Amino acid sequence: MPNTRSSPVQDAFDPLIFLGETGAGRTIDRYVKNQKIFSQGDAADAVFFIQKGKVKVTILSEHGKEAVVGIFGEGQFFGEGCLEGNDFRAGTSQAMEESLITSISRRAMLATLGAEPKFAQFFISYLLSRNSRVEDDLIDQLFNSSERRLARLLLLLANFGKEGDGQPIPVTLSQETLAEMVGTTRSRVSFFMNKFRKMGFIDYNGKIEVHRSLLDAVLREKPQIEQDQ
Repeated sequence: MPNTRSSPVQDAFDPLIFLGETGAGRTIDRYVKNQKIFSQGDAADAVFFIQKGKVKVTILSEHGKEAVVGIFGEGQFFGEGCLEGNDFRAGTSQAMEESLITSISRRAMLATLGAEPKFAQFFISYLLSRNSRVEDDLIDQLFNSSERRLARLLLLLANFGKEGDGQPIPVTLSQETLAEMVGTTRSRVSFFMNKFRKMGFIDYNGKIEVHRSLLDAVLREKPQIEQDQ
């Protein structure tokens, strides 16, 4: 009878090991804080995976207004729009801190998705999770106050739900950027941040330390975090 078992090479494929090594169509680069990875209008010919660090993606309108459209962290992809035929970058990506990032050419990415089921499953799971996040963001914008939107954003940036130790988790982000992402003014963000600090939800001294008490307040929907009047 023919041997129908999978080969050891196929069984041993690990997406994270693949993304953590250089190879055909794959490079790994270090970026310092504020260094650009690609600019709006650049040729879109690669997908990026963050091994370590944090990346901000912004879009500049034809009227000169800049908006933050995404913050990506460890274990996330960005720039995958090139896989669906986008020839040019719709936005600019920039390292928010020292980052280690894998670049995968469009050709290598498509070839690996077709040849390695485990990698395809890994990538599809990421896309589904990101799609769910986009839907949640839309609901957040439509129905929640700017105060609750800020609280949810801080929890997402601090990766609450992924960490199990309950310790404060730092977030390094300016109030201007937070205001852009929440869709409010810097003065409102400053007001809410001071309020959260007085209530013990965060510590804020150069960097933001997010405490689990903020998550508890959001989940309980207690009046500490109220709707805007």
